[in-house]
Formats: sequence, structure tokens, C-alpha cells
Amino acid sequence: MNFLRQKGPGLLLCLAIAIPCLLLGRAVPVVGGPVFAILSGMVLSLVWRDRARFQAGVTYTSKKVLQYAVILLGFGLNLSQIAKVGAQSLPIICSTIATSLLIAFLLCRLLRTPANISILVGVGSSICGGSAIAATAPVIGADDEEIAQAISVIFLFNVLAALTFPTLGGAIGLTNEGFGLFAGTAVNDTSSVTAAASTWDTLHGTNGAVLEHATIVKLTRTLAIIPITLVLALRQACRAGREGSAAGDFSLRKVFPTFILFFVLASVITTVSTMAGADAAMFRPLKELSKFLIIMAMAAIGLNTDLVKLVRTGGKPILTGLCCWVGIACVSLAMQRVLGLL
Repeated sequence: MNFLRQKGPGLLLCLAIAIPCLLLGRAVPVVGGPVFAILSGMVLSLVWRDRARFQAGVTYTSKKVLQYAVILLGFGLNLSQIAKVGAQSLPIICSTIATSLLIAFLLCRLLRTPANISILVGVGSSICGGSAIAATAPVIGADDEEIAQAISVIFLFNVLAALTFPTLGGAIGLTNEGFGLFAGTAVNDTSSVTAAASTWDTLHGTNGAVLEHATIVKLTRTLAIIPITLVLALRQACRAGREGSAAGDFSLRKVFPTFILFFVLASVITTVSTMAGADAAMFRPLKELSKFLIIMAMAAIGLNTDLVKLVRTGGKPILTGLCCWVGIACVSLAMQRVLGLL
């Protein structure tokens, strides 16, 4: 009862923002519900002054609800199916992820971009956009403004990729399979992968074959959330261990994000259940709930974000996102050439 009294108003506010944003995201998938939610929250925060009654619930949504969403996201990953079908794309996926993370690291040093924003943009560009940012942000302790900055950058290049990649692929002579690999490895977010691949199918009359191939490649790429977040979690734990040991108050349980372990467990449950003969469709409601909770969390993050400050400080993150985006696209095409697929 005390929980509802303290956090209920903020939770309901985020819910009220999330529902229309979910519908808008379905109507305009190239933008997506999370982007609509974070933009709505930021615009509302410009005129919303008396927020004391709602703040506890908004903060809870941006932190805890986001973690619950990531756990449920694991139920959408069938590890065996992705490993079987997406193995061909693994060299390209590993190369593009390494390229993005390296570019983000180098630009962080050269431009003195905040480390958390660099990590979020690098991970979001190379793995799966908003979902990767949602999984990584709690692990590295990113605040709401850093998450909003990274989501905004990823959104910008998602839209550019969805609009330009089908034309680019045709101009350089990609095959249907080649464009499926290109879209699946070089476009940030799943919604934009879908948009780009669907456009190619329409232009070339492939009856949805490229969309199916690109989606499988994208799901394979999504698996990188698991090792990346675990490595980042261990890095944070080691750093906290050194600092905590000096202070005499270190506890691994306090700093290691257990929600990542539950995310892995959810993926394992899905994999084992489907291998045992269960219908994969039984996990679809949990996957859809995960998407909705991410939209709610993005609304809360938007409410906690200073839009004016975000615009004023956006130059370096946008440059980082641009370099990661270009680097990933070039490496994706170069690896196809090396592997004899182009």
C-alpha cells in the first residue's frame, strides 16, 4: 500500500504516456515507440514544474522497470535456433561490433566525450539500438540524460539507414542475400532493419525473403547483449572492488547487476523449452510486455531529461554515432567481400 502511495502517481503518468506512444510506434515503425516516449517525456518536462508527487514513481520506472523489461527481453531469444540459422553472419557481426566499440573508445579519448555516453552509443550502434542501451545503461550506472542522449543519436542514424540503405545496396549491386546480411549487421535497431529490408523486398519483388533473412541476422546480433553486458558488469565490479577494498566496504553482490543473470536465464528457459517441443509462441506475450515496459521506461527517462541541455551538448555524441554508423556499414560490406559473399 505504501509502495502504491509513493510510486503509483509516477507509474501511472509513465503508463499514460506509454500507451499512445506504443500505438504511434506501430503506426510509424521506423521511429518506434521508445523514441516517441522519450521525446514525449522530454517535451512534457519543459512545462512540468510541480513534479514532487510523481518523482518517486518516475525514478522507479526509469531504473527498476527498465531492468524488468530487459529480463523479459530474454524470452525473445532462442539461442539454438539463432545459432543454427545465423552462424554464417557471425564473422561479420563480430567484426562490426568490434569496429563500433573501438571507434567509440577512440573518440571518447580524442573528443573527451563522457565515457558512459560513448559506451552506450558504441553498444547501441553495434548490437540492437534501444534494447542494447536499455540492457547496458544500468550495468554502467548511466544516468537518464546519458541514456536519452544515446537513444537520440541511435534514432537519428536508424532513420537515415532505413531511408538510404536500400538505394545504396542497389547502387553497389548487392544480391538479395547480401542486402539481408548488410541490413541485419549495419542497421542499428530492429524496427529500422525491418523497414530497410521491407523496402528492398518491395523494390525487388522478393516476396519477403530478404526481410526474413535480415531479421534472423539481427536476432543473432542481439545475442551479443549477453557477453557485452557481462564483460561490462565484471569491469564495473572490479573497479568497485578496488575502490571498495580501499574503503573496506566492497560487496560483489551490491555492484554486480543480477538482472543480467536473469536475462540470460530467460534466454536459456526459452531455448530449452522450445528444444523440448514447446511452442515458441507461448513466450510472445512476455516479449511484447518487455517492449511495452521499455516504452514506459523511456517515457520516465524523458521526464528526467533536460531537453535544452541535451541539444546543447549533443555535438560529440552525434559525431561518435556517425563514425560508428559509417564504420559498421563499411566493415559489413568489406567482410562480405572477404568472405566471397559480395
